Amino acid sequence: MTLALVGVNHKTAPIALRERIAISREELPETTRALAAAPGVTECMIVSTCNRVELLALLEGEENPLRGFLASYFGISSATLAPHLYEYRDKDAVSHLFRMAASLDSMVVGEPQILGQVKEAFAVARAAGTVAGHLEYLLQSAFAAAKKARSETGIGSNSVSIASVAVEMARKIFGSLQGRTVFLVGAGKMSELAARHLVQQGAGAILVSNRTAERAHRIAADFQGRVVPSDQLHEAASEADIVISSTGAPHPIFRPEHGHAFLHRRKNRPMFFIDIAVPRDVDPEMNKLDGIFVYDIDDLQQVAAAHLQERSREAVDAETLIAAEVERFHQRQRAVNAAPAIVALQRKAEEIRIAELQRIHARLGALTPDQLAAVEALTRGLVNKFLHPPMQALKQAARDGDSVRLDALCEAWSVSAAPDPAQTTPERGGVQFEKAQEAIREAASRAERHAEPRTRVEAGR
Repeated sequence: MTLALVGVNHKTAPIALRERIAISREELPETTRALAAAPGVTECMIVSTCNRVELLALLEGEENPLRGFLASYFGISSATLAPHLYEYRDKDAVSHLFRMAASLDSMVVGEPQILGQVKEAFAVARAAGTVAGHLEYLLQSAFAAAKKARSETGIGSNSVSIASVAVEMARKIFGSLQGRTVFLVGAGKMSELAARHLVQQGAGAILVSNRTAERAHRIAADFQGRVVPSDQLHEAASEADIVISSTGAPHPIFRPEHGHAFLHRRKNRPMFFIDIAVPRDVDPEMNKLDGIFVYDIDDLQQVAAAHLQERSREAVDAETLIAAEVERFHQRQRAVNAAPAIVALQRKAEEIRIAELQRIHARLGALTPDQLAAVEALTRGLVNKFLHPPMQALKQAARDGDSVRLDALCEAWSVSAAPDPAQTTPERGGVQFEKAQEAIREAASRAERHAEPRTRVEAGR
């Protein structure tokens, strides 16, 4: 099996390309199932945010269908897509996933949103039935590592989010934000967070428009704002000094003709559009209009970069911690490689033990249940003590990733490191083991029958 990750993000691809492969929340389950149906994919999940689209999959062979899937599913030529893609396999894929969940690969290092987005993508994949044991364990380990990084380093202190960066840019444009009217178009979590930052900086009236009326009313109530019906969107927008848009619409909802109308009704007073949607909600041509300022998600990166130096030491600490967690994950995974050999060794020893008990039983004669239990305990104890050193050696060879030593140890004890589906563990039995156990049960039964007359005589005395 091969673990593979293929994707694009804010570092490798411009927003014009990212919006062509953006996957909405509603489309994510169907797209995840489509990826699961690709040749060679046994488990998979997709992370799609405003800054990245990443496919994570467990593959049966060396062939990786993920690049081809992205190109064909979204109708983009491989030549156009290839220069912007990154690809990781196995240990590198695990490292990238852990770093991403810990926000070390984010536009703003330390931002808290990405962990929630990865968890949401995982939940979608689970509901779609596209993840099983391997990815389940991998993702849970990544979540634990990210939580540890945030709790044990300062990476999340004085958190700088995309929302707070957007507010900082608004302050540069307007100077004071006191009394400014804010229009939330699409009441997502990031839009709500940006509005809270703006209100903290003195913003006045809050307008809210959202596809789901219930959420729009809830957000408006939180801010003592006003709900704007979707069919009145463009009429109300001219009231706003700052428009924060994040709708998930497939095409721009604010175009140059709207901008001209806004400026006319506002008598050329400036407007600031914060477009945090991918695909973009605001046509880039709007930026050419005097008095209208449009900043998309990539523009915000320039401001975010200024904050990186402030938390560079925390980021280094977090990188060190995450690297250690990745290595710990791989040690645990490598230890699993020794499991088939350990099971085979236990089975072989148990079969020998049972066979010897069966052979010696006739010479021992009738044993009472207590005597039989004592013999069982003695032989099991001897076997366990004998097995301890070779099992530890197998585990250590697996943890070290030393396949040569692991194979040599297996050969020395005549066991295989490959799981044998025809066999079962000593605890569950095998054909020979079950037969031997049955013989022991019969011996115990005979011992009890021999003991009964003596018990009755003793009772009559």
